[in-house]
Amino acid sequence: MALGEAFAAVADTLRHHRDLGLTEIALNRPEPPDPSIALATQERERQGCTLCKLCQSRKTVVFGSGNPKAKLVVIGEGPGEEEDKQGKPFVGRAGQLLTRMLASVKFDRERDCYICNVVKCHPERNRNPEPDEVAACNPFLLAQLDAIQPAVILALGNFAAQTMLGTKEGITRLRGRAYLYRDIVLVPTFHPAFLLRNPGDQYKRMAWDDLKLARREWERLTTGIS
Repeated sequence: MALGEAFAAVADTLRHHRDLGLTEIALNRPEPPDPSIALATQERERQGCTLCKLCQSRKTVVFGSGNPKAKLVVIGEGPGEEEDKQGKPFVGRAGQLLTRMLASVKFDRERDCYICNVVKCHPERNRNPEPDEVAACNPFLLAQLDAIQPAVILALGNFAAQTMLGTKEGITRLRGRAYLYRDIVLVPTFHPAFLLRNPGDQYKRMAWDDLKLARREWERLTTGIS
């Protein structure tokens, strides 16, 4: 009975539209918000954030940088001292190495990537962010990903990979394969700062393999996307 009443209501609505002179009903979904506008709005709203104690020592909220329409998002742990000064992620020595790492698999940092961190404020003495700080920032990271809608995430280092995958496994065990994170392919690899501290060929080769994996997944998932 309820289904029949529902169909009758739909029929009445269609007849009403016909009587008004409407012969077609648009079924197209509205266009999603422009990611550039969405990210700019989010960044503006984050300025002056006081949701966790990181606000007490930071100079700048380091929101993110790069192409808002990129299909590759690179996520690190949190801003360092130089990033805190400049307000952009990965601008120190580790950032320079990251740029070269991305270029080695033909990703242009500004054109092909969007880069951000798990937390947006610099932890004092470069300590790991604490659980309450991660929890405070997590909605902002998710909002960034929802706006960008990337195909692939490159998670840099222990902290970023463990936080996003909800595991305590170390990066040497996590790296070398792809995971699924909220319907996005996630590839963990070493943080550039770790590679600077450990310049041996062993870790370089593993990072190179991870970058090639991220590139293959990116190509697989973006083929045919304009």
